[in-house]
Amino acid sequence: MRYIADLHIHSKFSRATSRDMTLDHLAYWAKIKGVSLLATGDFTHPEWLFLCKEKLAPAGNGFFHLKNIIPPEDENLRAFTVKPQDMAFILSAEISLIYSKNGKVRKIHMLVLAPDFESVDKINSRLAGIGNLRSDGRPILGLDAKEFVKIVIKSAPGCIVIPAHIWTPWFSLFGANSGFDTIEECFEEMTPFIFAMETGLSSDPPMNWRLSKLDKYTLVSNSDAHSPSKIGREANVFNTDFSFKGLTRAIRNKDPEKFLYTVEFFPEEGKYHYDGHRKCDVIFSPRETIQNNYLCPRCGKKLTIGVMHRVEELADREPDAAFPERIPYRNLIPLNEILGQAEGKTAACKGVWDLYFKFIHEFGDEHTILTETPVDELKRMSPEKAAAGIRRMRKGKVKIIPGHDGCFGKIDLFYDDDDDTNDSQLSLF
Repeated sequence: MRYIADLHIHSKFSRATSRDMTLDHLAYWAKIKGVSLLATGDFTHPEWLFLCKEKLAPAGNGFFHLKNIIPPEDENLRAFTVKPQDMAFILSAEISLIYSKNGKVRKIHMLVLAPDFESVDKINSRLAGIGNLRSDGRPILGLDAKEFVKIVIKSAPGCIVIPAHIWTPWFSLFGANSGFDTIEECFEEMTPFIFAMETGLSSDPPMNWRLSKLDKYTLVSNSDAHSPSKIGREANVFNTDFSFKGLTRAIRNKDPEKFLYTVEFFPEEGKYHYDGHRKCDVIFSPRETIQNNYLCPRCGKKLTIGVMHRVEELADREPDAAFPERIPYRNLIPLNEILGQAEGKTAACKGVWDLYFKFIHEFGDEHTILTETPVDELKRMSPEKAAAGIRRMRKGKVKIIPGHDGCFGKIDLFYDDDDDTNDSQLSLF
């Protein structure tokens, strides 16, 4: 079975998340986005876990379906028919680990996927004795990442443990400010239990392929959504048994026939792709940062080192080097962003969202529109410039001011109006 999976999101109980991050809203948005398997997020939070147990029923395959769906108040959403069997949930949580190791404070985020509530209860029982799980949907624990993996594997060996957004400067495995230089330094004897890495919004597979130490790991991509409309902005496309075991095998074995491709941001759009200072409006490439001694030329303080810089530090391959066998990927831009540029409006304004839902009603889910719908068909919808934007995205004809220091990058699809190239479907890189 071919399906799209977004394995990392948050509930309304996590800090800085939308109040609409409820199971009913998520089900509607998952169908609109084309996502068939969606993470619950935050299973460590007692109130969210209670709601999950109340609302979700086991599907018999390690996934869950809603027992019933309450239509949302939003008229745009209510126009769609969503049935409980239309999409599935997978139990998930992200944990923030802050601890000291080898003379340095470490801040690592870990993603856990579980096949049943029994496994979740066992993990939560152990973690509750270490920190306050009620404080936030993504709890902060003073626990070594190695010990965390040990707890999960011993409590619930069927779970999947994945280091989250591994390049983010502040909270990740390779983060410039609080991470490690090697996987083994972080996980020690528990390293063999890690078989996948989440790339995060600010990096894409080719950046990760530059590290030979990552060759044996499967790269996964997820939205880390804090609001329903962000679901699926990064995701994974599988062609395997629709079950927890099938998902685990597809990720572990890194088989391109089972794990078809990952959906990626253009990494320059991520919030930490380049180095910089947000307050000073300074954006530097790694080379420029080195030339300025890692200091902001305006305020004199240390620059926030981004993902590209950190990759350059740890890479042992050149960007154009031949890479080993790998899972393909596709760079996509969210449909509302494309429509916003076509209309000359912000991506989040009401007019753009109204247009967005017209496209969904006409052509199907967002992923299908971005990857499969013929451009000539898209031209039937106004503005015709939207079809041109999707065509350009599929060809990689984008101009981006890179994201830096917590600011998303700025994409320009229409920087060159003299585009007379032929339409083509999105290619695999």
